[in-house]
Amino acid sequence: MLTPVEKVKLQAISLNVRERVIRLATQGGCFLGASLSCTDLMVYLYEKFLNITKESLDSPSRDFLFLSKGHDVPALYGTLAEKGWIESARLEHHLKTTDSIYWHPNRNVPGVEFHSGSLGHLLPVAVGVAMDCRMRGLSNRVCVIVGDGELNEGSNWEALLVAHAQRLDNLVVIVDRNEFQANKRTEELLPLEPLDQKFNSFGAVVRTYNGHDFDEIEKAFSTIPYEKGRPNVVIMKTVRGKGLPSIEERADRWFCNFSESEIQALLQELHGQLAATINSETLIVR
Repeated sequence: MLTPVEKVKLQAISLNVRERVIRLATQGGCFLGASLSCTDLMVYLYEKFLNITKESLDSPSRDFLFLSKGHDVPALYGTLAEKGWIESARLEHHLKTTDSIYWHPNRNVPGVEFHSGSLGHLLPVAVGVAMDCRMRGLSNRVCVIVGDGELNEGSNWEALLVAHAQRLDNLVVIVDRNEFQANKRTEELLPLEPLDQKFNSFGAVVRTYNGHDFDEIEKAFSTIPYEKGRPNVVIMKTVRGKGLPSIEERADRWFCNFSESEIQALLQELHGQLAATINSETLIVR
């Protein structure tokens, strides 16, 4: 169970990351809605769950995180900047081909384990890494974040069959279940429900939690592995555009390119919604 101080700290870091993500939604734009839906999850993983530090990025014993829904890279890079693994100024290069931080996760960026962008790609990669760790007798945990719309890709389900056959309980599949893919709801395009039963039928142990409640997220990861010899799947119920009511759950706001004045208005909206939950007298994060 998180202490009140731990929870406030996570909330404050998430607020900072959301600010960074919103600032990227201009001069060309970014996938803002989906990035905001997984911000809390990303912050929790790097702050509380993953066994990895700036000094251990290449350690054989580190935990792994693969961001398969690579268009959410603003949330990943924002988190890495908060941790000091990359310089904050580099975020301004996210639309420039002169820097590896361009558009999608790139292995040349500290903390990024593998390139992504082609959906359905990194769950198979994560399965291979989990197998390698197991064969080497290591205890690494291998996490992969996938989008719910991304689950239309058959490669995910093929990888799960292998994960079950190989009894990979060191594999953690995290579904950002914001119920949208591109500009349409998942259930209106290719229905996924009952999603938990689908994963279970492929041999995984499945749990469902609120992806914006840090106590719930803590509960989700505190008992992994859920069952010996079976891969873990965590379905995180999230809200696309979380923190910005003006764009939350709007199909037309999956990709956003705002003017500087609009960005300032969104930052004010963000603080009005989320900053009030943080007791600045208890903890200051910066």
